[in-house]
Amino acid sequence: MGSTIKLARTIGLKTLVILSLSSMLGSGLFLLPAFAQEVAGPGMWFAFLLAGSVVIASAYSKAELASAMPKSGGFYVYAERTYGYLVGTISGLGLFASFMLKSAFALVGFAAYMEVITGHYDIDDVNSKAIAMVLLVFILIVNLTGVKAIKKVQVPIVTGAVAVVVLLCIMALFSSDLDLARPMADFQPFTLKMGTAAALVFVAFSGAIKVGAIGGEVMQPEETLPRGMIQSLVIATALYAAVAYIMVAAMDADWYMVDGHAVENPITVFAQSVAGTTVVLLASLVAIIAMASMALAGVLSSSRFIYAMAKDGVLPAPLGQLNERYQTPHWPILLTGVLMAVSIYSFDVHVIAELASGFILMVFIVLNLTVVVLRNAGPNHAWDPPYRSPLYPLPQIYGTGAGLALLILMGEKALYGGTGAILLGLLAWFAYGRRNVQPRDGPTPLSAFFGRADDAEVNDESE
Repeated sequence: MGSTIKLARTIGLKTLVILSLSSMLGSGLFLLPAFAQEVAGPGMWFAFLLAGSVVIASAYSKAELASAMPKSGGFYVYAERTYGYLVGTISGLGLFASFMLKSAFALVGFAAYMEVITGHYDIDDVNSKAIAMVLLVFILIVNLTGVKAIKKVQVPIVTGAVAVVVLLCIMALFSSDLDLARPMADFQPFTLKMGTAAALVFVAFSGAIKVGAIGGEVMQPEETLPRGMIQSLVIATALYAAVAYIMVAAMDADWYMVDGHAVENPITVFAQSVAGTTVVLLASLVAIIAMASMALAGVLSSSRFIYAMAKDGVLPAPLGQLNERYQTPHWPILLTGVLMAVSIYSFDVHVIAELASGFILMVFIVLNLTVVVLRNAGPNHAWDPPYRSPLYPLPQIYGTGAGLALLILMGEKALYGGTGAILLGLLAWFAYGRRNVQPRDGPTPLSAFFGRADDAEVNDESE
């Protein structure tokens, strides 16, 4: 374990887009459409566009920050450089917990799709948690052996998942039950219900900020990170809205409800309405693999927050070590896996993942505010990133305002999740970080933003 070992920059634009999509498509396509329609009605496809617009606006801020600080750790690095170690610790651990829990949820979220396959073959007594643990072990092995191994797995999974969903949409367009006017029935785009649905499906876009956490492994990060984030978000938003629109147009009006509850396997229901048994089984299998892919990308990103914080001394030093053979942060990866296993067996992961969503939305809001702070911190904090957000400050204003609105619509769970993440960061900081971190010279850019000049530089590129 040598301290001179650094994360290898092996991720290109194509791989970055694939990793981002793999962390988004699982929930956006295979879990949320029925829940969105339960809230917003047949116009739920617009909820995906509305949520996507907030994320894309904030992605411009994220891209500007990532181009200036292309390091592993993502928003932890941006928050620490701008607001100080305490805020950085809260942000890093909060995002780690959020992504870790969502990855755990992905591994148990395939249960409804698994039941379709086991039911078809009359297989009883299938332990979905045991299967989730087998998948978790496989995911950890792939993460430990490096990004190249992840690329080999993720590219065919994402390509196959998208291909199957597109195939279903094409078949639906030739269905005798297709009614393209149905999704526009009583369409009211800017209502409280639509806003609530947008807040609900917002979690499908959280993968957009995950890729920043692996900035230290991206080739030509100043150019690749901004392009990769924006491209993956545009693809995901368009795909979500188009698939949701066609689903509503092709299926019965009450397709999304079974026994008084929203269905948890919407793609299976979609396949049943437009295709035969073979396609239904194929779609269910693809859904299971897509959920595993989502967890795979989640472990990759989550572990990098822990790695970056350990490198700064905020967390114990062994968590900042790299494996000599694979150049991967093995201890953070294993820690992430252990906590996922505990979550799967000990907690209602679905509820906790919803709690964590509130903190992720808070991060999107702070992303926009961070760009404003850095651009106005004064001459002693030079800010000249390779990529600058276009139309500044309009995306920042929209991302902040709309993000606050969605946060309010999320309700009490968002507040509880955000508060819990803040308390976790405070505990880590006062119990360990403040005694072991190496303080930086001079005040933070936030101090300069309020008129106190200093000589420190923000866009430090050192590892």
